[in-house]
Amino acid sequence: MTSRSFAFKQVIAVRTDLGMTRGKIAVQVAHGAVSAAEKARTGPQEVWRAWMREGQKKVAVKVNSEEAILDLERRAIAEGLPRAVIRDAGMTELPPGTVTVIGLGPARSNEIDKITGDLKLL
Repeated sequence: MTSRSFAFKQVIAVRTDLGMTRGKIAVQVAHGAVSAAEKARTGPQEVWRAWMREGQKKVAVKVNSEEAILDLERRAIAEGLPRAVIRDAGMTELPPGTVTVIGLGPARSNEIDKITGDLKLL
């Protein structure tokens, strides 16, 4: 297996303090990934297209609170990165409006790493 370098990626930060089941986490990550990618696609498309061509790298990381998600959102806004904070609809495991994940990017890997590089993988 060869190591491959990616110039672009997307990071989805997941709250681990909520006790979500693996299935719920998977669905929330999907919501974050699709929603953030859609925001990138409907803006200037150069980065989104490059990310699509490159293979759509995604990384899931852990955070332990709503405050951590909102801090990531503030930092992403300051850096001008596409992002999507996901609030649960409340149909299964969580109360309506619970912040579960944030999707960041797609963007240049080094730009996202400034914000998420210290977070542990999910």
